[in-house]
Amino acid sequence: METITLYRPVGQKELDLIRASHYRAFPPRLSFQPIFYPVLNEEYAIQIARDWNTKDEASGYVGYVTRFQVRKDFINRYTVETVGGTEHQEYWIPAEDLEEFNQHIEGRIEVIAEFR
Repeated sequence: METITLYRPVGQKELDLIRASHYRAFPPRLSFQPIFYPVLNEEYAIQIARDWNTKDEASGYVGYVTRFQVRKDFINRYTVETVGGTEHQEYWIPAEDLEEFNQHIEGRIEVIAEFR
């Protein structure tokens, strides 16, 4: 099964929930979060974790970068969205699709960077 590597910047609470899943799943979105947005490159994920999460009380003033593999045949049903410069690319996964998204993660979610 072919996979694609994606990244997700997260704060402390989200990482705690990922840890509780044994690094196998991302937690459900909150009511004010209509999409889940994994990003396509590590640099963009670092930018968010370092520049946004560390300044956000809801993130616990800490940002982590996670890396994981998703089955390509699943993720291909979504389009890549560019939300700034060409390096700011992400998928917009509707909140109601997140459980299915999690089922298509291959292996474990890794924490590859931490910013405080």
